[in-house]
Amino acid sequence: MFQKSTLAAAAVVQFMVSLDLSVVNVGLPQIADGLGFGQVGLTWVIHAYALTFGGLLLLGGKAADRYGRKRVLLLGLGLFGLASLAGGFAGTAGQLVAARAAQGVGAAALAPAALALLTEAFPSGRARVRAFGVWSAMNAAGGALGVLIGGLLTEYAGWRWVMFVNVPMAAFALVLAWRGVAGGAPAARTGRPDVLGAVLATAGMGLLVFGVVRTEQYGWASPVTLSTLAAAVLLLAGFLHVERTTSREPLVRLGMFANRSVAGANACNLLPRR
Repeated sequence: MFQKSTLAAAAVVQFMVSLDLSVVNVGLPQIADGLGFGQVGLTWVIHAYALTFGGLLLLGGKAADRYGRKRVLLLGLGLFGLASLAGGFAGTAGQLVAARAAQGVGAAALAPAALALLTEAFPSGRARVRAFGVWSAMNAAGGALGVLIGGLLTEYAGWRWVMFVNVPMAAFALVLAWRGVAGGAPAARTGRPDVLGAVLATAGMGLLVFGVVRTEQYGWASPVTLSTLAAAVLLLAGFLHVERTTSREPLVRLGMFANRSVAGANACNLLPRR
């Protein structure tokens, strides 16, 4: 029972998180008309989500390990659902951007927690392969269907439904996780949290995402983009140094990157896709 519920919750979570990277795109002209966005400000309806999601993802994974994966998953789902509801009722441009940023914070908490719970529920064997096949399929489906679903909702229900659509999904996943996912014990807290590493990783990832998402406004060769990406690289280099030398509990154990399977999977993710 726990395995099926965990798989169902993780699948819904990954579909929802992936969907929200693109579901608002088609509705941007209607959003601009309804809330009075300028051309530059309108891009932040997309970027606010990507920025907070990408910047806080690593920290969300560490929080799940330290404070309990089920607990962080439930908190993330609650925040994501409430932020989606608030975004649907937004009356100003600032309120919608804030709601999208809050969605990103929720996604950064719930996505790694759901994946970790799925890994625990399916430790090995063919069942694990099938479970991760379902998870991967839902991830791809969310990204592929986001524009289509966003277009249909905008056309026949109004742009606010590109936000409201997340509410029933988040509620469904919350019920599944609450009733059907084994909580498990948080990881043993063997040392003090690596606060400096968390700050450097979050700031570095945030700047990296910030630099990339603004390339539509500032080209890749622009001094603004180059300086932003250079600052991100410096922060992430500082993070790696802290992780190697800290006496606290590290945010990431760098030794895992020596694992061939991990290195191969990361290399595949970096390959360009058509």
